Amino acid sequence: MALFPSDEWISLFRDLINGSKEYAEAGKTWEGDIAFVFEAEPDHGVPQDLVAWLDLRHGVCHGARMVEAQEGDRAEYAIRAPYSRWREVVLGDLDPVKGMMQGKLKVRGDLPNIVRHVRAANELVHLTTLVPTEFMGTR
Repeated sequence: MALFPSDEWISLFRDLINGSKEYAEAGKTWEGDIAFVFEAEPDHGVPQDLVAWLDLRHGVCHGARMVEAQEGDRAEYAIRAPYSRWREVVLGDLDPVKGMMQGKLKVRGDLPNIVRHVRAANELVHLTTLVPTEFMGTR
């Protein structure tokens, strides 16, 4: 089990992305790095914002790691939400595209491009559910 989010979790996620034929096909025209911002929720064991960064290009994840907030600010795309909302995404209880449209997940970047790549986004979400995950505040 890997703690979500952590470098270990992100590495496992990257390996799943790069092993997915479905993502390779769905993401073959995607270019852009994405910062996932997990907003602090001290009552859920998350005392400060955490940021994960993925470099996704042409159906391959070329880099994945936890970064400082200022590095995440430089990503072409950013998706932010409270930690508990991200937990819903990883557990499969919240569709992130619907969450973006409903304002539950805040997006920075070219939203029409994200919508054009909804199949790739859905495959990424599916892959998160395959990472053996332990959530903060549940130890």
